[in-house]
Amino acid sequence: MPNYQGVWSLTTQMQNASAWPEQPDLSRALFFGGGNRTNVIDYVVIGTLGNATDFGDLTEGVDYTSSVASSTRGVTAGGTNASSQTVNTIQYVTIASTGNSTDFGDLLQTTYGMGGCSSSTRGVFAGGIVPTDTPINVMQYITIASTGNSTDFGDILNAREGLAGCGSSTRGIFFGGRDASYSYYNVIQYITIGSTGNSTDFGDMTGYAGFTGALSNSTRAVRGGGFKAGGNRSNVMDYVTIASTGNATDFGDLLALNGMLAGTANSTRGVFGGGDTGSATNVMQYIEIASTGNATDFGDLTTSRSTLSACSNGHGGLS
Repeated sequence: MPNYQGVWSLTTQMQNASAWPEQPDLSRALFFGGGNRTNVIDYVVIGTLGNATDFGDLTEGVDYTSSVASSTRGVTAGGTNASSQTVNTIQYVTIASTGNSTDFGDLLQTTYGMGGCSSSTRGVFAGGIVPTDTPINVMQYITIASTGNSTDFGDILNAREGLAGCGSSTRGIFFGGRDASYSYYNVIQYITIGSTGNSTDFGDMTGYAGFTGALSNSTRAVRGGGFKAGGNRSNVMDYVTIASTGNATDFGDLLALNGMLAGTANSTRGVFGGGDTGSATNVMQYIEIASTGNATDFGDLTTSRSTLSACSNGHGGLS
């Protein structure tokens, strides 16, 4: 007589598979520098809630950095140091571990206030400001798995500082920014990360802002907060569908008016950290990217600080 026990057992397991508990998303978010040119690196597990944990130290304390990441390595670049000098330093960490950063190479020139986006292999830095207090239109890229100096990618539409970047595995998005006269812009522009060339107009944000935070999963990009005309802060979040073009749509509000904050995400959840709400804050807040609505408290960074940057090993560019 045939023995159907093994077949029955496998069939039962398949039928009950939907009842098995889902594996938690253990993607990490890292927050680099900021504040009073601190060298602090913090991390959180994006799928949980709670306060940040110390990860290690940067090679030197910097603010106004820009960060990108692959699934294994986080990279941060540029900024200003404790001597108020603009730096061209690129440094990296292994996200799954803890420890101090290691030198990666150099930017094309000393720059701070860039926007950053990345795929699983390539990181792109856009715009920024050089020591003559002049915004630039340069984009430059690195291969994240290697080390070495950055390479010219192309130009953004206009010279800007304070852009915020994120994207999908193929397309990078840059939001807003500020020019040399301190005028703020609502322009959204995009690039194809795997190629090189100049950026293309995507559409407009719901308002004019620079030094916003931006984050994305593989389909949707969300930007939040920032500074606008007169140095006023914003609490607005808006979003776009990365694979299309067009104007942004309102998403909801941050917990407070906030500029110079950092954003990053996993496949479902976005986290904004720190920023300037009238003074530096240590608050982290989160959103569910596929929905719309206001941000919710996540926990606290180890120190209050603005002008920081963030990345993760679960962001939308890795899909």
